[in-house]
This record gives sequence, structure tokens and C-alpha cells, in this order.
Amino acid sequence: MLRAAVVLLFVVNVLVFAWNKGWVAGMAPAAPRLDQQINPERLALLNQNAVTQLAARSCLELGPLIGDELLKRANAALSGAGIPSSSIETTAVNSGGVWALATIKMPSKDFRERKEDTYRSAKIAFEPLQGFPDEQPTLVLSKHDSEAAAQAALDGMTKRNYKGLRVMRLQEPLQQTTLRLSRLDGVQSGKLNALANPPWGEKRKDCSVEAPVASSAASAANGSGSGASR
Repeated sequence: MLRAAVVLLFVVNVLVFAWNKGWVAGMAPAAPRLDQQINPERLALLNQNAVTQLAARSCLELGPLIGDELLKRANAALSGAGIPSSSIETTAVNSGGVWALATIKMPSKDFRERKEDTYRSAKIAFEPLQGFPDEQPTLVLSKHDSEAAAQAALDGMTKRNYKGLRVMRLQEPLQQTTLRLSRLDGVQSGKLNALANPPWGEKRKDCSVEAPVASSAASAANGSGSGASR
């Protein structure tokens, strides 16, 4: 009985060894690396030109892009060119909008003519308000990039005894965003250059030269410091 058990154990070990080696037909296990391949048909050898393009590096700034919609379109275009969002440096600045020192809504043609004559006599520039149909007719005396600046202009006119003026907001504050792509390879640059009517239009700048210039300035400063210490 013991001999039979030993023989059976030996036979099982031999079969397991043969199966692992692939000696038993139809029982060889599939190579694990073959099972783990993902879309192997997409693999292709690169020629020297493609290798050179991938090795090339450049820096590009896009914008400023005004508003959220334009920013979304720009990010979609960059994604389509194979540029991951993690490689995009984003800088956003909020503008204060546009404010105006303007007259009140003038109630009659005669009132408007008298206002215009007054400003002409005092050599104060003015222009008709554009847009805002519910506020017509109105004259704009000056435009400012903040409410505080427009209010200061109103205070100045009030001190000069000019009446019937107000502060108006002509344009809502807008977000301006600049996208910096500091590690573009040649393939990505080619795809960006091939885009027709990109969201950023002509607002693009090569920033590749900025780093060497900054490095040279730092080296010069270090050299001056070393000379002074001597």
C-alpha cells in the first residue's frame, strides 16, 4: 500500500513538471505576458524622423483667453493634440470690467442738446452710449477699468457743479487665462500648428527663450557677486 502511494505521488510530480514545461500536448499554459497585452496591433516601430520629433522640446504660451467658453474650447483642442492636462500650466487673471462716467437717461431732445452744448463749451469730451437700449439717450464722458476710478471721476465733476451724472457698468468682469506648455515635443507642436482656426487665434508666444535668458541673468549676477567678494 505504501509503495503504491509513493509511485502515485511520483507520477503526479512528473505530470506537473511536464505540464509546466509544455511537454504535454494541449496542456501548456499560455504565456502570461501575451494575455496582458493591450491592443498589440497598435504597436509600430518609429523611424528616425519620428524619434527626432519626440526628442525635440519647446515652450509655448497661448492666450490670454477671455471667458470660460473659450478656455473650454482651448483645453479640448489641446487634448485632441495629445497634450495631457497635467502638462498645462494655467494662469488666470480677473479683469475689473469696464465702468463709465455717464449722464442720466436724458428725458428729451432739448435736454440732450443743452447737455451737449454745456460739455462743448467746457471742452469736455463725450460720446453716445453704445448698446443699452433701455438707457437711451445717454452720453458717456469717460471710461474706467474699475468702479472706484469711475466714482472718483464723478466726484470730481460734482465738485465742479456738474449735475445729472452717474456711474455705469458697461462690461462685466471677465477672467483672462493664459496656458503655458513648457514641455511640448515635436509631434505635439506639429499637431497644434496644423489646427485650423484654433480657439486662441493669433494669441500664441514662443517661451522657449525665456529660461536660457533667465539662466544667463542669474549666472551674470552670481559672477558679479563673486567679483565683489574678492
